[in-house]
Amino acid sequence: MNLPNRKYLCIKTVLLLTFSSVLLTQVSCQNAANENEVVSADSSRIVELEIPQLQQEYKNGTLTAKEVVQAYLNRIREIDDSGPELGSIISVNPDALQIAEQLDKERKEGKVRGPMHGVPVVLKDNIDTHDKMPTTAGSRALASSYPLQDSYVAKQLREAGAIIIGKANLSEWANFRGEMSTSGWSGLGGQTKNPYVLSRNPCGSSSGSAVAVAANLAVLAVGTETNGSIVCPAQASGIVGIKPTVGLISRSGVIPISSTQDTPGPMARTVRDAAIGLGAMVGVDAADEKTAASQGKFYQDYTQFLKADGLKGKRIGFYKAPLGANYKVDSLMLKAVDFLKSQGAEIVEIDQIGGREVGASSFEIMLYEYKQGLNDYFKSLGPDAPIKNVEELISFNKADTVELQHFNQRYLEMAQEKGDLNTKEYKEALAKLMKGSREEGIDKVMDQHNLDAIVAPTGGPAWKTDLVNGDSFQVGSSSPAAQAGYPSITVPMGFVGELPVGISFFGRAWSEPILLEIAYGYETGTKHRKAPKFLQ
Repeated sequence: MNLPNRKYLCIKTVLLLTFSSVLLTQVSCQNAANENEVVSADSSRIVELEIPQLQQEYKNGTLTAKEVVQAYLNRIREIDDSGPELGSIISVNPDALQIAEQLDKERKEGKVRGPMHGVPVVLKDNIDTHDKMPTTAGSRALASSYPLQDSYVAKQLREAGAIIIGKANLSEWANFRGEMSTSGWSGLGGQTKNPYVLSRNPCGSSSGSAVAVAANLAVLAVGTETNGSIVCPAQASGIVGIKPTVGLISRSGVIPISSTQDTPGPMARTVRDAAIGLGAMVGVDAADEKTAASQGKFYQDYTQFLKADGLKGKRIGFYKAPLGANYKVDSLMLKAVDFLKSQGAEIVEIDQIGGREVGASSFEIMLYEYKQGLNDYFKSLGPDAPIKNVEELISFNKADTVELQHFNQRYLEMAQEKGDLNTKEYKEALAKLMKGSREEGIDKVMDQHNLDAIVAPTGGPAWKTDLVNGDSFQVGSSSPAAQAGYPSITVPMGFVGELPVGISFFGRAWSEPILLEIAYGYETGTKHRKAPKFLQ
């Protein structure tokens, strides 16, 4: 059953199928795009404004946050719910305009919370919000799941003055449910489309987050990544994505896969906007012990590292392993390398990072941590949680009429078979991963060649969405940084036909400042991004 009008939280009647009963639940419905509608300035101009431009308009009094939010809500209705029907937004915040009014009032009273004050943001729908929007991971099993508190990310953004206008569709369960999956598809949200060519795939799992930013349905989005789930959809939608060092941004209140590799991160149209979003989300959170390591290593203002000549004098490793699968991508990558050299960067060619066993260890760890992480998350929802554990989730999916129609739930079943995190197998896999991806991986390569960063193509042009055969990846470079828990930034590199592709810069733990400097230098000198045309 496809839920009607999901874009406005108009889930009027949600049919919850469980393995033992059928429950009919009424969920309140409010069309946020029509509530208190205001006449705004030219919406086509508003939705292309970058964060600094938006703040200047607010300061000048030529725009209000309410006008801006209304422009984005209108566009969601016109572009996402109808027209091209992108399917990137799974629910809209019915209180968005009210929140905008309050922030406008604060501004008039002289209280400006910072550069995110009044900025419309969407969150991937595996990030908890304590409001009138459920947090679902795209699963019909969680269609009526309302977390008991904000995630740390949502809390930080709200305190910074951001307006969470909606939740973004995603590859269900962050694309770690089963085999032959299709990125951007969820049982609850349906299929997200690539905004450049609608028959093409948006990649995932942060599909809706990337598409929403590319199509100007929000200024900024937050995605999550375990391996490729920020950088791949960002490059497929021609935007900037930052996958931070694990621990730089808290994962508390984020539906997990792997505590070793998971991280939220900002997605935006420009490096500057992404850097502003990053600074609003960082911080030490007692509920996520990995953030303790970020103490003294994070910044509330990452824009200080954005320098137009950021490539000058940098020593960058050119990771060549992803080359050879698509000559068109290779050609763009070689042009990008020539540009880096022209801007004063020194390039060192690298053939391999880490050993082959790293991937197998990473997968094993994900299965173990997935089971414990999901069970802990379900407990956090309290006694009224619609799903209590992984076993119940597996049973729900088997009984549901939609969830397993396109692909299976093999990864959930494999996770359920695992023991706890005290098992010998898990500890050995974790030790192998850390050693292979870090001291014998990125750290070794960067020490050996005295590198500031590593560069590689992020991915290939988007493939045609195929619900029968699943995804068809050609090119990818996310694994070295993802498996090590190290940072990576993707920036538009150019186009193959009408489809964008990206370039990734990655490096050591906590090296976001230097990666931003390099990425900004590349973006400033190339400016490859162009808005999508929603081609058939």
